[in-house]
Amino acid sequence: MDEGRMKDDFNDIAPGSSLNSRQSSLTIWLDRVIIGWLFVMVAAAPHSIAATQIAWMCGMLVWVVRLVVRPRFCRTPVDYALLCFIFFTLISSFTSYAPAISIGKLRAAGLFTIVYLVAQNIRTRRVLRMLALTLVASCMVNVIFTVVERVVGRGIKIEGVSETSPLKAALFRGANGQLAKGIQSGDILLEVDGQRLRSLDELVFALDARNGGTGPALIRIYRSEWIGTFEMTRGTLPGGSSAIERLGIGSSLRGRDWRASGFFGHYVTYAEALLLIGSLAFGLLIATKTRPSLSFFALLLCVAGFVLALLLTVTRASQLGLLISGVVIVLAGAQKRRTVLVMAGCVIPLVLAASFVLQQKRHISFLDSSDGSITWRMTVWREGFGLLISKPRHLIVGVGMDSIKVYGCQWGLFDNCRLPIGHMHSTPLQIALERGIPALVAFLFLLAIYGRMLLRLARSGALQSNTDRGIVLGALGGLVGFFVSGLVHYNFGDSEVVMIFFIIMGLTLSLERQVRLDPFESGESKT
Repeated sequence: MDEGRMKDDFNDIAPGSSLNSRQSSLTIWLDRVIIGWLFVMVAAAPHSIAATQIAWMCGMLVWVVRLVVRPRFCRTPVDYALLCFIFFTLISSFTSYAPAISIGKLRAAGLFTIVYLVAQNIRTRRVLRMLALTLVASCMVNVIFTVVERVVGRGIKIEGVSETSPLKAALFRGANGQLAKGIQSGDILLEVDGQRLRSLDELVFALDARNGGTGPALIRIYRSEWIGTFEMTRGTLPGGSSAIERLGIGSSLRGRDWRASGFFGHYVTYAEALLLIGSLAFGLLIATKTRPSLSFFALLLCVAGFVLALLLTVTRASQLGLLISGVVIVLAGAQKRRTVLVMAGCVIPLVLAASFVLQQKRHISFLDSSDGSITWRMTVWREGFGLLISKPRHLIVGVGMDSIKVYGCQWGLFDNCRLPIGHMHSTPLQIALERGIPALVAFLFLLAIYGRMLLRLARSGALQSNTDRGIVLGALGGLVGFFVSGLVHYNFGDSEVVMIFFIIMGLTLSLERQVRLDPFESGESKT
C-alpha cells in the first residue's frame, strides 16, 4: 500500500502534520471550506431545497478554485454511464419541441455534479462516516416534527356543515379559470388571510367586515389529499351566540387527517426522502455488531421514526420501496439466520399497519382497482407510451424535458387535459418520453453499474468498519427501493429527492475509492 498517498489523503483536511510544509495554506483552507459546505448541504437536504442548492453551488464554486490551485480528480465506476446520460439529456433539450423550457431545466439536470462534489472531496473515512450520520440525524428533526404535529393537530376540522351555512358560498378559483363552490363537512380549515387558524373564533373575527379586512377573506383548506384556497365575502355571517352557530356547522375538532409532508411541500417528496435516508439508517442498524449498545438503540429509534413518518405520508409505492429495501439489506448484510427470521417477523405487522393507515386516511386498499390514482396512472401510461412510439424522433431524442406541459393538450395527453397536467408518474417512462430511449438505457446502466459496485463492496472483506458496511448496505437497499418506487412515481424528477440520492451515491463512491487505495484500513476506532 502507498502510505504516502494515504497520508496525503488524510492531511488534505487535517492540517498540522509534516506534509503541511509542502502544501500551500490556500489549498488547506479551500479543502476545509469544501468540507464545511458538504456538511451544510447534507444537513439541509432533508429539509430545504433552497438551502441545499445554495450549499451545493457554494461548494462547487470553491471546488473549481481548488481544481485550479491544485488539480485532483479520480475516476469512478459510474463515470461513463452518468456522463452518457447527461449527454443524451443535452441532446434532447436542444432538439426539444420547447427548447427554451427544456434548456432551462438543465439546471436541475446539473444536480449530478453533487456526486462528484461529494466523491472527489472526501479524503478520509472519518469525514465520510460523519456526513452519513449527519444526514440521518438531520432527517430525524423533521420526523420528530411530523410526529409532534400529528399529536398536537393542525387547523380545524369541521363537521355537519348545513345547507344554509355561509361556508357553502365560499368560492374556489382554479388555475384554468374553473370555479367551484362550497367548503364541505370533513374539510380542515388551515389558514385565513395567511394566518394559521387555531380556533373558530379567529375565523369569525376575520370574516367580520368591521375588523378592518378589505376584499374577500382567503381561507386555505385541506380536503382529501388536496389543498386549496377559497374566497369568502366578509360581513356575510349571520348573528348567533357562538362561532359554531354563526358558521352553520355541527361540530369542530383539531385536524389530524392530512398526509405528512415534513418540511417539504408534498407528501410524495417527503416519502421518497424517508425511503432513501431510512434505508441508510437501516443499513447502519443491520451492520451494528455490538448489541445492545447506545449506537444500536439510537439507530433502532431512528429507523422506527422513519417507518412511522413514512406510514403517515400514506404513500404506497414509497412504503413498498422501503419494505423491499429492508429485505435487500437483510439478505445482503445479515450474518445470522436469526436476523433474517426477525426481519420476516417484522414485515407482517408493518404491512398490516400500512394497510390500516391507508384504509383509514384514503379509504382504499393497497391494491384497489377503483382508486382514482391508479386509474389516473393507467391513463397517462397508455397515452405516454403511445406518444413515445408515435414517431422515430421521439424514440431517439424524446420530446424534450417539460415540453408536455406546453404541448400536452395538443398531443391529447392527460385525457385531453381533463386530468391535471403534470408528468407520466413513472421514472422510466418519463425519461424515455422526454429524453429518448438511449437516455433511458444510459440511466438503467448507471443504476446497474452503481448497484453492482455496492453489492461487491458489501460482499468484500475490505469493509472492516461496521459504519462503512452499513453505509454501503443502506445505499444498496435505497437504490433498489428508489427504483421500485420510481416505476409508479417520477421520483427522479423531484430535485429534493435526487439531491439526497446523489449525496448518498457520492459517499459510497468516495468509500469505494478509499477501499481501492487502502483495502486494509480498519478504522474501527473512528466509527
